[in-house]
Amino acid sequence: MAASTHVRILDQRTPEDRDRPFLPGAGKTWLLPFYDALTQVAGVRALHERAVELAGIEPGQTVVDVGCGTGNLSFAVLAAQPSAWVTGLDPDGDALRRAARKARRRSVALTLVQGYADRIPAEDAALDHVVSSLALHHVDDDGRIAFARDALRALRPGGRVTVVDFGGPASNVEDTGHPTHHHGHSPVHALRHLTRLTRSRVAHRPVVARNHGDGIVTLLADAGFYDAREVAHADHRFGRVTFVQATHPLS
Repeated sequence: MAASTHVRILDQRTPEDRDRPFLPGAGKTWLLPFYDALTQVAGVRALHERAVELAGIEPGQTVVDVGCGTGNLSFAVLAAQPSAWVTGLDPDGDALRRAARKARRRSVALTLVQGYADRIPAEDAALDHVVSSLALHHVDDDGRIAFARDALRALRPGGRVTVVDFGGPASNVEDTGHPTHHHGHSPVHALRHLTRLTRSRVAHRPVVARNHGDGIVTLLADAGFYDAREVAHADHRFGRVTFVQATHPLS
């Protein structure tokens, strides 16, 4: 059987979910065609590779990538552990279709699920890892709490959640939203402009402020995770990025 036949998109949304709003990965739906180029220019791949390294995923383990977008973190997992069973979850159907096309070009097995962070597509205690990169700041308060609780439900005892997002102690996300005059219409100029817009949007998102300090650590600890802590950080061009991990208690 060809590897491409192992790429599939499932829709787990309820009828009520179909009108549920969400913030696309690039902030605006029309920016989706530029999203992968933007993340490449911004050096996001290094964040994904670091997240996978910190997660410590082993051969054959089951992983759900929450807020997978076009699949870049999922592909980083599969590059490090080709035998891992990876599912990407995202509410954006267009982003998932892009992820599926990329997976077929790479000839990797990947399941993609259209749905929301508060309903992780797994049975109770079925997963070894839940991972998420630059997605939590898109989720409102209720959704964040529900995500943390559902991650705990879906992980086996000893399973691990690894979250990468803007924030953490002494966060350094600065306001660069003031107008600047850059006269250029090349793709590079456009991507640099998108980078500035993205950083400004990140800086002004109320949910990003909730990531500052121990925001993500507290979120996971309050849900019942053990040993929630920041394990690394990066001073990224979009602002400070924190890597937070926590473990499902063994008992």
